[in-house]
Amino acid sequence: MKVMLRRNPSGTLLVYVAKKDLEEEVIAEAETEAGRVFTLANGWELVAPGLVEPLQLPQTIEMKRLA
Repeated sequence: MKVMLRRNPSGTLLVYVAKKDLEEEVIAEAETEAGRVFTLANGWELVAPGLVEPLQLPQTIEMKRLA
C-alpha cells in the first residue's frame, strides 16, 4: 500500500495511509532482511523494503503490512 511519511512539529515520525484515512505515530523501528519495519501506535507493523537513509521527508513510498 502507498503511505506518506512525514514528521510532526514535535519531530515524531508519522505514517499516513490515504486509502484507510489513517494517520499514526511510529513508536518503534527495526531493520530486518525484508527492510525497515515500522510499528505504529495502533499496533500495525509495516515494512518498507529499500528505504534509503537519510529520510527525505515528506515522501510517499510503497509499504507492506505485516500485522
